[in-house]
Amino acid sequence: MQKNNTPIVKDLVLIGGGHSHINVLKQFGMKPLPGVRLTLICKDVMTPYSGMLPGLIAGHYSFDETHIDLGRLARFAGARFYHDAAADLDLANKRIVCRNRPQVSYDLVSLNIGSAPSTADVSGAAENLVPVKPIDRFVVHWEKLRERVLARRKPSRIGVVGGGAGGVEIILAIQYRLQRLLAADGQDGNSLEFHLLTDSDEILPTHNPRVRNKFQRVLWERRIQVHTGHRVVAVEAGLIHCENGFQLDLDEILWVTWAGAAGWVEKTGLDVDERGFIQVNDFLQSTSHPEVFAAGDIATMINHARPKAGVFAVRQGPKLTKNLRRALLDRPLKPYAPQKQFLSLVSTGNRYAIASRSGWALEGAAVWRLKNWIDQRFMAKYCDLPEMPESGGADIPRGLADQQAIKEISALAMRCGGCGAKVGSTLLTRALSQLTPLAREDVLVGLHAPDDAAVVSVPPGKVMVHTVDFFRAIVDDPYLFGKIAANHSLGDIFAMGAEPQTALAIATLPYGLEAKVEDTLTQLLTGALEVLQDAGTALVGGHTGEGAELALGFAVNGLVERDRVLSKGGMQPGDQLILTKSLGTGTLFAADMRHRAKGPWIQAALTTMLQSNQEAARCLHLYRASACTDVTGFGLLGHLVEMVKPAGVEVKLDLGAIPVLDGALETVALGIVSSLQPQNVRLRRAIRDLERVADDPRYPLLFDPQTAGGLLASVPADAAEACVAELRQSGYEQAAIIGDVRPQGKHLEPVFVSR
Repeated sequence: MQKNNTPIVKDLVLIGGGHSHINVLKQFGMKPLPGVRLTLICKDVMTPYSGMLPGLIAGHYSFDETHIDLGRLARFAGARFYHDAAADLDLANKRIVCRNRPQVSYDLVSLNIGSAPSTADVSGAAENLVPVKPIDRFVVHWEKLRERVLARRKPSRIGVVGGGAGGVEIILAIQYRLQRLLAADGQDGNSLEFHLLTDSDEILPTHNPRVRNKFQRVLWERRIQVHTGHRVVAVEAGLIHCENGFQLDLDEILWVTWAGAAGWVEKTGLDVDERGFIQVNDFLQSTSHPEVFAAGDIATMINHARPKAGVFAVRQGPKLTKNLRRALLDRPLKPYAPQKQFLSLVSTGNRYAIASRSGWALEGAAVWRLKNWIDQRFMAKYCDLPEMPESGGADIPRGLADQQAIKEISALAMRCGGCGAKVGSTLLTRALSQLTPLAREDVLVGLHAPDDAAVVSVPPGKVMVHTVDFFRAIVDDPYLFGKIAANHSLGDIFAMGAEPQTALAIATLPYGLEAKVEDTLTQLLTGALEVLQDAGTALVGGHTGEGAELALGFAVNGLVERDRVLSKGGMQPGDQLILTKSLGTGTLFAADMRHRAKGPWIQAALTTMLQSNQEAARCLHLYRASACTDVTGFGLLGHLVEMVKPAGVEVKLDLGAIPVLDGALETVALGIVSSLQPQNVRLRRAIRDLERVADDPRYPLLFDPQTAGGLLASVPADAAEACVAELRQSGYEQAAIIGDVRPQGKHLEPVFVSR
């Protein structure tokens, strides 16, 4: 999706969306490094800012105000965003093993994945407590905990294990919020009972005595019971066991103690400390593998021991960015020594906070306002992104490429057209060797025995259905794009009631060093092959070429019995119209290109685009569909006009019944539409009473071009409700009856719409 004529020379991969990496993304967006392909691998779309978590729990901030949209930030940075989690590093081959996608190659990799709860030595912890880290998971746990407390209808006993700043701040925020929620629900908020447990002899052991005294007073005033010197060794359902024999009955148990590193990190072969954190030098570079960097909680600076606190991850961000740039350019790295003293601002849940630095401490509502100002300013840096001009290509900086790479780059500058623009046979052979296309008996010649063309047989009594689709990448992840393109290309086959047989791929790959092009092609075809093979389709060949942008398409053949072909023109008066997926991909991805779409909106759109139409087609056929098409580039109205014309009918649509994707109404309201939308709008002449419906919020979505959209079918009225029920049960949760078919009137192109 990123258009750039500069060849790809090196891959910088960021694992995790922590506080240091968001700075890397922002700075690379402000000042790109030509020739460097930036990739972010993260399981979160919205990454929380830890400094505002207590405020979120206390109800002072909304979810959006405390989370940074990584998808939007990655777009700004020109980075590929892989929505997945790393599971291992193949250090010898410089590859990242992911949980749910092919391995990712890197020249330089940086980890900023935070920490995980350290509960291995606490029996029953995994099943019976709520860990605060990772923070993104805790937000979900907190919502469930809140619901349980409200539904319990009797006093709850809530315990927090951990007497550091995190534990104290969390318990005060939870108490403040729950008391107000219970009071609003007509319950007694003061009946809640809170306990804070710590194995230390005092709370806040890393803070000065003045801070500890102030918080001891606050906890006493708020009637929170503090248990010092209590090391928790086991947890049962509702019961804590301490090493000194103390037991405590609790309804909810939260864990805010020192956390450990993710288990897979220690197994990689990187140098780690006794708790599994990556050991780094003063350059934030692994002490054992110089091509690996790390920052934030996951890193331990061997020369500068510091607590695992968000302030250090934030401060490390600019230093990490500079050293990653210098490492890519083969320049000397710059050392970094974190500050020993820093301003600490710890809130008490009720818009009140305590500040400290070195030996002093200060408290009050004004301190909370200062903390709020600092936090809001930090969030604005990564949420209010400036408009940046698009880069059309630039010279490779000196130092980025070695001599062999320079030769390849020189050759790229003289690339030919025609067949000279094809991807090389050696590269293609290597990429294909990593794939295993589906074997079908009716494929006589295919990729298993390559020839000039594929040869397939047509079983007796069947007819062939042919279709082709090809388009530029809608996402920067080639693996994901391969899935979407294959799914989209299969749509026409399913719409006609056929089963796909074979596919030929047509791909355009961005310029780059041979190894980079091979990696992209492998990722692309791996994703596509997964979708094709799930549908029983054999990939039998194709064509690859080079260009400025990633693009992919497929020519697909399908088989169907002659008398079971489901065409567009079979609609019958009295039928009802069913749409199997929501509308809105066109406007959402247009907004994404402008950094105006929220990450969760795009993720929801991708989820529906990855959903196959195969099962929906089976269901529609089962309920006697008389006509069917897939909703793609011409939008709902364009494809509907193609159905009513040959059938000689007219259709009444219920605008309010048309399902739409989250965010689509917001983006079209901003006037953000696909570049194809103006052409689709020309079909508005098909709408009767246009003036009456043109101001409806859903009206623009009638023309919104869809990628891998749903099926639109007419089904007999007596079967429509049952059909929709089965569609929803089969996973098409937004399937809906959106109108009905009527005899043709006098209108030129008979479609009319109601609200």
